[in-house]
Amino acid sequence: MARGCVSDGGHLAIGSPAPGHYGPAATGVTLVETPIAAAWNVQGDAARPPFVEAARRLFGIALPATPNTCAASEALTALWLGPTSWLLVAGAASALTDYAARRDVLNAAGGALFDLTASRLAWTLSGPHAATVLAKHCPLDLHLRTFAENACAQSVLGHVNVLICKRDAASFTVMAARSLARDVWRMLCISAAGKRGKRRKKGPGSFIGGRR
Repeated sequence: MARGCVSDGGHLAIGSPAPGHYGPAATGVTLVETPIAAAWNVQGDAARPPFVEAARRLFGIALPATPNTCAASEALTALWLGPTSWLLVAGAASALTDYAARRDVLNAAGGALFDLTASRLAWTLSGPHAATVLAKHCPLDLHLRTFAENACAQSVLGHVNVLICKRDAASFTVMAARSLARDVWRMLCISAAGKRGKRRKKGPGSFIGGRR
């Protein structure tokens, strides 16, 4: 553990999955594992009104039309992945249900629906040094002037493909493949410790951006 760090358990190493407080006491970065109760990929032609209306009716949220942006409702966050692809993420188990029925309705409207719930894990970084911690391993320009609130983008964090969403002015949510979750978590922890700020893994946060 870096010199000057403390931990609640007194025996935790950087990158440990155990809950606790690591690093000097000064607030700098907070890391929180963010549960994904459900994640569905919606695909379709945004230029076709029947598809757009069916998606809005089925999920209670308008799919963002502007590239690399996300939209949030009380129950869901919708992230733009490409001109014909969006990711719907629910922080509550009840937000995305009846998958087969909704898939069939969307298919009839010319779209498609895929359940990706088991494929990803997510973490939220917040604090004044959150963007700096991510920038150590990510080529995106994450400054507020270019990566504004409600922005999202697919990129890499080190050797791992990630999806990054700007939750608010000082918070980012990072999603990565479950199989590479340990690599991402350790990378974030080491980068955060290098900022000599606070980093902690505490109780689950909410994925829904802007509605916390």
